[in-house]
Amino acid sequence: MVRLNDEMKETFKKITLFPVATASAGGVPNVAPIAFVMLVADDTVWLADNFMKKTLANVTENPKAAIYLWEPESKKCFQVKGDVTVKTQGPDYEKMKTMVQEKKPGLPAKSLLEMKITEVFECNPGPDAGKKLL
Repeated sequence: MVRLNDEMKETFKKITLFPVATASAGGVPNVAPIAFVMLVADDTVWLADNFMKKTLANVTENPKAAIYLWEPESKKCFQVKGDVTVKTQGPDYEKMKTMVQEKKPGLPAKSLLEMKITEVFECNPGPDAGKKLL
């Protein structure tokens, strides 16, 4: 797996809403804004499923996702891709559910999408746009 560097981790910490892209097994794309996205390790991102329909269906069929990181103040921009596992029980799921409930009581936290990072790309415009960084 790929580990985010310090610059990428700092950018991640400053973002409050993450566009998350998935695709069905047939290639139909979906992008959804997700607020409960947590970098829990240098190579692991947790996404809390509170209201997912298409995103959850897509990662069940095709366990891949991409997260767009854009931080306007620093103008840092990265695309983070990874492999997704859906969890509805176990210690990681319970920890995620507790984290969600502490931030916003009443949200369902139905499942945990655990993404292991596989690639990171530059997404700022210019000559390095689309360049694989990790």
